[in-house]
Amino acid sequence: MSAKLNLDKLDYQIIQEMMENAEISYADLGKKLFVSGGTIHVRIKKLEELHVVKGKKLSVDLKALGYDVIAFIGVYLEKSSLYDTVAKELKKIPQIVRLNYTTGNYSMFAEIVCKDIQELRYVLHDELQKIKGIERTETFISLEESLDRNVVVLSENS
Repeated sequence: MSAKLNLDKLDYQIIQEMMENAEISYADLGKKLFVSGGTIHVRIKKLEELHVVKGKKLSVDLKALGYDVIAFIGVYLEKSSLYDTVAKELKKIPQIVRLNYTTGNYSMFAEIVCKDIQELRYVLHDELQKIKGIERTETFISLEESLDRNVVVLSENS
């Protein structure tokens, strides 16, 4: 895939640096990578046009905002052909922050963030149960997040 994108070592360095600190100015990043801030700007624009860079997100401590429950939900579908329909409905639930179509025991695996157990109960009982095509679910509550990081992105020549 990266061969089709035609990315070079500088592109990969920019991606890696910005994954670690998206607030860095183009001028400061340019100094760090020994190119001009204008070059960084042009490269970021190119990466956005290629849909490699999909925006910049603020990293927020959800616990500090009162979101105390993180759970993972394994979703069993009645038929795998219902995936698109069920995924469309699951995307409407704001507490679901990540959704994957998976192999293994579950058809889908979702990550959910709630303020408390009552909100989790509401999502599980009142929201998920009404979606046609879901046979059943299995819920795992996270007790602690030990690791949250980006992958290290290397160019093919690294």
